[in-house]
Amino acid sequence: MSIIFSGFGSCIPEKVVPAEAFLNNIFYGTNGAPLAEVNENILKKFISITGIEQRRYASDKQVASDMGFLAAAKAIADAGIDPETLDGIICTHNYGDIPVGSIQSDILPSIAARIKHHLQIRNASCVAFDVVFGCPGWIQSVIIAMQFLRNGAGGRYLIVAAETLSRVLDPHDRDSMIYADGAAAAVMEYKETDSPAGILGYASRSYTEEEVSYLTFGPSLNAAHAPGRKFIKMKGRAIYEFALKEVPLAMKACLDQSGIAIGNLKKILLHQANEKMDEAILKRFYKLYGWSIIPEDVLPISIRQLGNSSVATVPTLFDMVLKGKMNGHRLKQGDTVLLASVGAGMNINALVYRM
Repeated sequence: MSIIFSGFGSCIPEKVVPAEAFLNNIFYGTNGAPLAEVNENILKKFISITGIEQRRYASDKQVASDMGFLAAAKAIADAGIDPETLDGIICTHNYGDIPVGSIQSDILPSIAARIKHHLQIRNASCVAFDVVFGCPGWIQSVIIAMQFLRNGAGGRYLIVAAETLSRVLDPHDRDSMIYADGAAAAVMEYKETDSPAGILGYASRSYTEEEVSYLTFGPSLNAAHAPGRKFIKMKGRAIYEFALKEVPLAMKACLDQSGIAIGNLKKILLHQANEKMDEAILKRFYKLYGWSIIPEDVLPISIRQLGNSSVATVPTLFDMVLKGKMNGHRLKQGDTVLLASVGAGMNINALVYRM
């Protein structure tokens, strides 16, 4: 018996927000003063560093649970199951539902409960709850569901990731151009397989000393903007250095646990936060095994068109690769992939999965 993903689905918002949308923003520095550099140069540097050319925002009528429901319905249809047979729904997010114009996130009832309601599941034994674990939340939810399945607490779970970061952006902060909205979901279950498949290894880490302040909620860089309201804030350089040091080590621990040789990895699906950071993480990961040359086409990148949708980046990327929507990237039965993410906490996790 193997713990496998039997169905995937994603919800990519239709609203495309190009770099030009930020040309009229007035960006401030951490000292509270406007930046002297012209926006054209700011945008050019931003794209060269992050790789983000555009991002997706939810429509004004959508909240996170709406997108999560759409992704969940697709995953259930892809798996070909009766939703009433689900033993649980785990939804990961950071801010819950935030209606346009609101200054407060809404997580009562839980986002998972709202998704179960939208799916019209009547089975009371299908337990719905949320997980807040920063950007690595979806992988962590998969790890939690895996433990439930191994312990006999049901045989089928729905894992949903949904985020509307566009609702918590400071228009005066350059970092706000990184973030985006989106949702994705997968059905996990025990199934008989002809050969070893499914989840083969995992790793999970939390660093909460000085790292706990790397991603926080705080006021606008422009003190006069929206007094009393808080926005997502990050220490970009500290996160970059932390990720380069710690993420490859967690990936190695996961891969070593799985027993899979690094040369047998078909794809590596990393959290889509910064293209250059992901490339640097990959180089350091392979270097840990003495590799100086990285295999071609092992790292699919979606951040250029979709931006960073936090918890939704990894499952959305997985879904796109599975559906042949990632510029020639493909996966077939028997292929092995490594998933890894890093985010607020600071938290890191990784997962090895064989198709």
